[in-house]
Amino acid sequence: MASAPPMRRTTSGQFPLLREHSLVPVGMATILPEAARHVRHLEAELLAYFNRFGYDEIILPTFEYLDVLAPGLEPTLLENSYKIVDRTTGRILLLRPDVTAQIARTVAMGMVGAHFPLRLSYRATVFRYEPEHAGRDREIFQVGAELIGVDDPSADSEIIILLIECLRQVGLRSFKISLGHVGFFKGLLIRAGLSLEGQKRAEQAAARKDVPRLGEILSQERVTKRSAHRILEALELCGQAEVLSKGRALAKGERPLVQAVDRLANVYRLLCATGFQEAVLLDLGEFRGFDYYDGIVFDVFTDGIGVELGGGGRYDHLIGRFGRNLPSTGFALSVDRLFRGLNLSERTKSVGPEVLVVAPPGLLTRLVLVAQQLRHAGIRTVQWAVDPSGRDLIGAAVKAGLDAEIDIIIVVGVDSLNPDQVVVLHQGNRHRVAGATGRTQIRKKTMSIAGLIASLRADIEGAL
Repeated sequence: MASAPPMRRTTSGQFPLLREHSLVPVGMATILPEAARHVRHLEAELLAYFNRFGYDEIILPTFEYLDVLAPGLEPTLLENSYKIVDRTTGRILLLRPDVTAQIARTVAMGMVGAHFPLRLSYRATVFRYEPEHAGRDREIFQVGAELIGVDDPSADSEIIILLIECLRQVGLRSFKISLGHVGFFKGLLIRAGLSLEGQKRAEQAAARKDVPRLGEILSQERVTKRSAHRILEALELCGQAEVLSKGRALAKGERPLVQAVDRLANVYRLLCATGFQEAVLLDLGEFRGFDYYDGIVFDVFTDGIGVELGGGGRYDHLIGRFGRNLPSTGFALSVDRLFRGLNLSERTKSVGPEVLVVAPPGLLTRLVLVAQQLRHAGIRTVQWAVDPSGRDLIGAAVKAGLDAEIDIIIVVGVDSLNPDQVVVLHQGNRHRVAGATGRTQIRKKTMSIAGLIASLRADIEGAL
């Protein structure tokens, strides 16, 4: 685990006596500098890997008109969206609650061209109201990918392989993809004769894997014992290839159910053939919370995180709500949750060294010039004017390095007769040396600016 959480969020348990005066809205994030570096590095790494698969980044608006985006959003999500009035037009604006619906609207409007398939990626923040007791964030940082215009098992497997490879690329050691087909479970509910309202409540319970609640709903809907048994059995059918044969038995030859199992089997076969069997768990009760999914669906889980890191699936009819139907599939990852599932403290440090340039107040011009030379050479550089205040300049520089937590310190102005010469101090890892002195171990070297830059560049190349 990283040494610090990625985001500071207000919760119902923090500062109970000051809740009325909270300066940050509940469920919103403040990302502090160290964590921000990790988060941005993680996002950039994921987008770069998407690009390797041919997915181009799209940047979408933070606000959408309610009447334009509403066809792509289910009623519950619309209800939980943040809305404001556009002061220019008087129309209602939505603060983005879902990226996939935005991409569907964009594609339907022809804004990304008419040549298919389209491969799009994004990083975006979505905003959804959640009750405080639900324990979920209201501001969600996402990275995702969408494959639009292809409807075959190879497209389903491509998007799942992309997800698996990305997680491996960023260093997630242990995770499982829970893979199912939403058509199988929906088909069982339809054949059981549930009302539309009952079906919706049953789907919500299935998405939460809430077996007792699902049983209550089936009882309230007066579903026969045989049909209820099939539904409850399907919800708990998880495993490897044996799940497919059990699913066929539950399907009892009913065409829509058989077709769903066949599609799932074909995708699973492709994933196994390409070496991803160990990462995949078949789940005939897999049922994501968005109603636009209508085919293969999946979630990803890892140890230590009590909720999914992300997920996705096929939504062949979503774009059709804004225009013509286009077969599509994709996924989104929660950056916050993925961050918590990774040990980033050792992975996302800056490539090459970070240096601190110090000089006394009388040499500010020289301080700035030296710092700029280092930055132009591609070296992360912090500058600091130090006042020795009765100590020697080297001692003041060492203290400044400790305060800034930077190991390499460049001291300007030690030798007034040789202005091109600087003193380089290296504090190792800033640990104290055991012994009576208790002093920090320092390596000291005098060299020219040109020699310093060449040395630091060599360090950067070695890190690469």
